[in-house]
Amino acid sequence: MSVDTLPGYAELHCLSNFTFLRGASHAEDLVARARELGYSSLALTDECSLAGVVRAHLTARDCGLKLIVGSEFTLVDGLRLVLLARDRESYGDLSQLITLGRRRAVKGAYELTREDIAALGRRCLLLWLPNLKKSVEALLAEKGSNVFLHQAWIAVELLRDGWDRVRLQRAEHLREQTGLPLVAAGDVHMHVRAHRPLQDTLTAIRLGMPLPRIGTALASNGERHLRARDNLARLYPPDLLAETLRIAAQCNFSLDELRYEYPDEIVPTGETPVSWLRRLTEDGLVQRWPQGVPAKVRDLVEHELTLIAELKYEPYFLTVYDIVQFARGRGILCQGRGSAANSAVCFCLGITEVDPDRIDTLFERFISKERNEPPDIDVDFEHERREEVIQYLYAKYGRDRAALAATVISYRPRSAIRDVGKALGLSQDQIDQLAKGQRWWDGREVADERLRDVGFDPANPV
Repeated sequence: MSVDTLPGYAELHCLSNFTFLRGASHAEDLVARARELGYSSLALTDECSLAGVVRAHLTARDCGLKLIVGSEFTLVDGLRLVLLARDRESYGDLSQLITLGRRRAVKGAYELTREDIAALGRRCLLLWLPNLKKSVEALLAEKGSNVFLHQAWIAVELLRDGWDRVRLQRAEHLREQTGLPLVAAGDVHMHVRAHRPLQDTLTAIRLGMPLPRIGTALASNGERHLRARDNLARLYPPDLLAETLRIAAQCNFSLDELRYEYPDEIVPTGETPVSWLRRLTEDGLVQRWPQGVPAKVRDLVEHELTLIAELKYEPYFLTVYDIVQFARGRGILCQGRGSAANSAVCFCLGITEVDPDRIDTLFERFISKERNEPPDIDVDFEHERREEVIQYLYAKYGRDRAALAATVISYRPRSAIRDVGKALGLSQDQIDQLAKGQRWWDGREVADERLRDVGFDPANPV
């Protein structure tokens, strides 16, 4: 079958390494590989997370692949689903659902019910991930709920493990009993089959057991990768492959649609963001230069206010100004820094202390129309009283509108060596020697000499 005659395909269930200790490939690699294989689109569906979608989006935009934003969930009763964002509104619903699930549970976990999906997932597309090794009767009992009143499909994931014929037969019976259409999906955990050893190692780390003792907890083969379309065509009925394209066609959300949205509380009644920022800046000019504003500064301020108005960034400056005013009013030490020091407006608002009359500033280092990026004002608050500022934000805007930004911490080389060593069944002494012997100049690789130091032959590791 030639490439031109191969059926189209969109992968709708794909995990990246942001699904910790399950996914074994970077989001960027998954997108690039899907493009290479000629997929029409790829859905990144990390478990109760959207952490990988920015990297996936940037790669997809560069290589010309359509990216679908979604997420996988296992509910408290064991029901497994994938939700896909169709548009900006359903993306917002998906984000709220993830936030709800994470806030209910301890760090690293989540907790969601069918009622949550029914309330917040109704505008998303839904894929049911049934365990098709179960009987049809058991699966019908599992299904019964209003979750499936949404646009829903039964995902059929054929993995060449000896169960595919049974899976397909039971899926057909489920379709007859429920009326839900079937769609092909891949349960993808890696972009290429060669990552299977890594995926197995991650499984061992997640389960806290060395690989030789895991047994059937490991995937039975390496099929959970992005597969060539000719292989998919031999494996799935044509209508299941075609259904992936119909679903993908309904998902038209892009991260490019997102814009910063700022609170209304920062502007007094009778003022607009433009007029209020102008007034505060003028007041600041008088306070900074009571004997008269230098012409250089006046020109800078007018230039900046014009560009800020053109890009509609006034609410951002006003939001930061409000926070700084609170801190100063409480005697909390704070100071703006970074590229914001190039802003005369920030100096007038008291956010920074870099006098634009005494140095040559370049506002375009801070805000540039060509870059089309929002400004970034970094403000440091004294460590001992930072919590007061955080609580002020929660009190003013509410916990449903204010949040701390989450960060993802990557493995350090020594930590990775220790976890992988345990997964491979190395002795504690060997692991300690490998970890302690790692040098910063070794980078991300374990140097051959480190392996020799603990008794391994790099040329014959087995």
